[in-house]
Amino acid sequence: MPHHFRDLGTALEWRAKGETVRVEAWGPDAVRVRATPGGPLLDGLPGALLDAPPEGGAAEVEITEHRATLVNGRITVRVDAHTEGQLTPELGASAGSLTFLRTEDGSELLAEQPAHFWWPGPRLATATGNGYHRLEQRFRAYPGERLYGLGQHTHGLLDQKGAVIDLVQRNAEVTIPLLVSDRGYGLLWNSPAIGRVELAETGTRWVADSARQIDYWVTAGQPADVLRAYADATGHAPELPEWAAGFWQCKLRYRDQDELMAVAREYKRRGLPLSVIVCDFFHWTHLGEWRFDPAEWPDPAGMVRELGEMGVQLMVSVWPSVSPASETYHPMLDQGLFIGTEFGPMAHADWPDKGLGAYSAQVAFYDATNPRAREYVWDRIRQGYHDLGIKVFWLDAGEPELKPGHQYNLRYHAGPGLEVGNLYPRENARTVHDGLTAAGETEVISLNRSSWAGAQRYGAALWSGDIGTDFATLRAQIKAGLNVMLSGIPWWTTDIGGFHGGDPDDPAYREVLVRWFQYGTFCPLFRLHGFRGSEQVLEPAMTGLANEVWSYGEQAYEVLAAHLRLRERLRPYVLEQMRTATRTGVPPMRPVFLEFPDDPAAWRVEDAFLLGPDLLVAPVTEAGVRERDVHLPAGARWTDAWTGEEHEGGRTVTVAAPIERIPLFLRDGAVLPVREEGA
Repeated sequence: MPHHFRDLGTALEWRAKGETVRVEAWGPDAVRVRATPGGPLLDGLPGALLDAPPEGGAAEVEITEHRATLVNGRITVRVDAHTEGQLTPELGASAGSLTFLRTEDGSELLAEQPAHFWWPGPRLATATGNGYHRLEQRFRAYPGERLYGLGQHTHGLLDQKGAVIDLVQRNAEVTIPLLVSDRGYGLLWNSPAIGRVELAETGTRWVADSARQIDYWVTAGQPADVLRAYADATGHAPELPEWAAGFWQCKLRYRDQDELMAVAREYKRRGLPLSVIVCDFFHWTHLGEWRFDPAEWPDPAGMVRELGEMGVQLMVSVWPSVSPASETYHPMLDQGLFIGTEFGPMAHADWPDKGLGAYSAQVAFYDATNPRAREYVWDRIRQGYHDLGIKVFWLDAGEPELKPGHQYNLRYHAGPGLEVGNLYPRENARTVHDGLTAAGETEVISLNRSSWAGAQRYGAALWSGDIGTDFATLRAQIKAGLNVMLSGIPWWTTDIGGFHGGDPDDPAYREVLVRWFQYGTFCPLFRLHGFRGSEQVLEPAMTGLANEVWSYGEQAYEVLAAHLRLRERLRPYVLEQMRTATRTGVPPMRPVFLEFPDDPAAWRVEDAFLLGPDLLVAPVTEAGVRERDVHLPAGARWTDAWTGEEHEGGRTVTVAAPIERIPLFLRDGAVLPVREEGA
């Protein structure tokens, strides 16, 4: 057997000059690739893949003198190897290069690409010290390829070909390194390292700034197939609780118990649907004590009981930061439960806290990658909230929100900041998931401002962070949400109306709010939030203007109330899509091409989407617009849900879009209760 290759049964390994590359079957139609510049491959490094591969992969390995192949269902991997002097075009220009092929016809799906015909090859490791390297992995570019996924970003792109994406967590910028291609494959960069991915016309390059091993996973298939395989490989989301499919009311912020309860009672008085109401930040005694301030919230248990009688859940904001003024700070410091630093004290940001007047505290963050820290924080959450009957938690600032964002200075339980920093928001969600599960709860959900690959298995929902309040932002949100759906996170929402600003008395902003609310009606989670009014000083007594559905005038109220009722009528259908997402990994909100991959025009639709298989949603995202063009995908017949007019697919139609409604189309005779009875 040629000395470069080893047949490991379910895997193929290539070694030369100290480098090791292993390709192994990792679920049906999928492979995992690991590479190290020297020494043995490392097991147990933090990543997104579950500990064992999904069932069903069946590797077939064949080795010749200069080439080896591994076949696993629809994907075949060819590894080329040669000795010096054998730089023939047939064998390629770099030893150990991988080419991923469609098994059915041998055509190329994806190929590693050397940076230069001599050096370096498709993988480059530049030492950063102590066994760590700046790692690069290069792949060939393909003319016209479309690339989706990669989490949530504010760049306003659905197809991200040509973009450079930082692999780092920031407010409104969420790294989930799953790439979905219209060529028929998906690629997961199975590393939480800080870095970037460059999707250039000359090639794709993944970079980890400092790590020990290249690790990625590739699967073959259309986007829906990719998402099914990804869920099997990284974990399926639990089933969404029925109440979570309803309406969530939120603002920055309800200052006390009386104010919050007055809003909940008003929803009930008006007969408006309400499933969740939110208690936002600064409700606590001190940051990091994870309990209500009794001066503002004198009877939280009674509040939870009354809300429960109304059928409303109370969601509470939980932050990962701990003020030195809190009673938990020194015990956590002494037990080593904070994220450590390489230089300087355990302070990662400055933040206001009660009792400090105009000053801010230098706060630390608990280390969510440390099991003992997760247990400690959950125990405080249990005492402060769960024992009162609270089961829903809003995990804000969970990137974590570093100021400044110097990941190289951080030392996590899981490893150095540059190697594992993107992992934090997933492990933060795990704190709540594991705590609720241990407490016997069968319904687990948390709302997070950041996320990472595999977070869906911990019941982690995502919202799009602190964003603007204009139509341009709304347009970007539609694309961001669809890319989240293509990143394996099925539960997602925005701050309806945006976060930063918005005047409830301004007619121009009211139009933004109404159109955004119409869009939000068809998002997986339906949530109104925002910091209305002009900028204020960040301090514990802050609060924004009113942000309830009756806060925007009578005309807007009628439209918003009608959409609350519409969402209620559609809840059984929404929950059906959530069950599908749990079972299969196919998300509830779908890019048009996910359902219609054979329609070339569907791949270019960026301003509309499907909710489940049957409802095409076409939001209005410009001021003053009262009609819009909608592409109806080929391969189906479409019925205007408002007028009953029928259209053959494969064409673009112009439809009315008066301020009181959003264009909707039903597929192939599907029946959904869009119109109110008697309307």
